[in-house]
Amino acid sequence: MTEVLIPLLSLIALEVILGIDNIIFISILADKLPESQRNKLRFYGIGLAMVMRLCLLAVITWILKLDKTLFTAFEIDFSGKGLILIVGGLFLIYKSTKEIHHKTEVAKSHEGELPKKGTFGKLLLEVIILDLVFSVDSIITAVGMVDELWIMYTSVIVTVLIMLVASKPISEFISKHPSFKILALCFLMMIGVSLIAEGFHFEIPKGYIYFSMAFAFLVDVIQMKTIKPNNTVS
Repeated sequence: MTEVLIPLLSLIALEVILGIDNIIFISILADKLPESQRNKLRFYGIGLAMVMRLCLLAVITWILKLDKTLFTAFEIDFSGKGLILIVGGLFLIYKSTKEIHHKTEVAKSHEGELPKKGTFGKLLLEVIILDLVFSVDSIITAVGMVDELWIMYTSVIVTVLIMLVASKPISEFISKHPSFKILALCFLMMIGVSLIAEGFHFEIPKGYIYFSMAFAFLVDVIQMKTIKPNNTVS
């Protein structure tokens, strides 16, 4: 029993950590929609992530081939997985930079105007693109950790259920606190850089990234708690 439970719990924990990036991205995009459509985008986005991962597990032999070298350039071996990670990383950096620019420079020059809303179809397409990138990375990681296919299926389903429960509180928190939204976008930029680096076989330990973001989050929380009393007094 222990031989099964430990790999299963370890894989679920890892999948949840990897899924945080997905939740943050979906939460930021959902904030562009009217209140009535935000839950729908979160549900569709996370649900499609589960469908993609289950489908990829069904073609596990093809997934394993993605780790094989397709071509070599500048003495660097490029695989299918590597190319997907590079494209996904560039997409994340582009979207995060664009959102940060919009919430700082553009917002200043359009004060008083209503924020521009996105269309549900366009935002869902962006979610699907990132779902694919994170799904491929997640499944290849799962294959490297365990051998039993049923453990992979179970971990994917449990992880998605956890993401569904956590997505709304995280989304509402990010929406209520603009400073945390910028922090989340910076976090996504860092993930984008790490994906590109991994595509070029230069892996940045995920622990460094999550620790630095956790520290920045803690500083932001302390600052928020410190500023509030001062505002009340004045």
